[in-house]
Amino acid sequence: MPSLERESNRIVIAGASSLLGAELKSLLEESKFAGWDFRLVDEEIAAGTLTEAGGEPAVIQPVEEGSFARAKFVFFGGSPEFVARNFKAALAAGAVVIDLAGKVWSKDLAVIPWFTKLDQLRDTKFTPTAKHFWIPSAPAVAAIALSLGLRQFGLKKVSITFLRPVSEAGRAGIEELESQTGQLLSLQSAGHPVFDTQVAFALADRYGEQSRENLSASQARLREEVLECTSRFGIRPALRMLHAPVFYGYTFSVNAELEPSATLERVSSACTAAGFTMAEKGAIVGNLTAAGENSIQLAQPEADPSQPGSWWFWGAADNIRLSAWNAVKLAEKLVP
Repeated sequence: MPSLERESNRIVIAGASSLLGAELKSLLEESKFAGWDFRLVDEEIAAGTLTEAGGEPAVIQPVEEGSFARAKFVFFGGSPEFVARNFKAALAAGAVVIDLAGKVWSKDLAVIPWFTKLDQLRDTKFTPTAKHFWIPSAPAVAAIALSLGLRQFGLKKVSITFLRPVSEAGRAGIEELESQTGQLLSLQSAGHPVFDTQVAFALADRYGEQSRENLSASQARLREEVLECTSRFGIRPALRMLHAPVFYGYTFSVNAELEPSATLERVSSACTAAGFTMAEKGAIVGNLTAAGENSIQLAQPEADPSQPGSWWFWGAADNIRLSAWNAVKLAEKLVP
């Protein structure tokens, strides 16, 4: 393995043109890493895009031999396929790899999941010498944190339905929802090159057959993420993902079966300890209230009067901000 100069202050953002890449760069520039040497790389199609880094003009470059040389950190914010093609080169260069795009699933690969409360929730110790981390997606963090946070109440079963925003399909998804909304309000036929179906003003459990996006595949990857962190505790949440006609932010509804001794005060306290921001009684929680927030918002839990031990939860998370914020917090933890 090539030697890495430990004093290196180079950060490579791979997938820099993505929504995650842009948010990550913004947060890094506001963190202890402000002033570091930022390198921006991405797929060939995005190469040449003019942007800025550290207040200076910057051009996004394609990934080439030497793209990761002397990097202290390489953050991946592109597609899972982009990560799979390039993470080995980043590791070979001696960098610490932090994957925000979705873990490369392999039994032979030592990749450590991390978000701010995960070690506490799993009773594990942080591994500062690790070289490859992955940041669970916003819905995965919600499912993992809530499931592990509630196990002290003898959690018997938990079912979660997530409402997926179009920003999970990147800028093209946002543009398509925006375009469809305008076209439909003008009584025009709506185009759908990304989703192959109408996504404006509509809830759905799948996209069209020719869609670039696949809800079933996204749902399967979410299950993998969650089970990776919860299965050793005997917790296997039932998870469902649906399309919501919103630009940013996941919302989710949860039903959990807890022991009869669970009270509102104890359950709310456990949720706070698990990292959720609890809303005041009667306060509105939704994708708009979660926008730009670094934690997942949760409305006050409600016991179901018709089913003893059954509790309902409603929450929201900024799908872009939360992942980027966790990645930056991890990097700060690795650099005293």
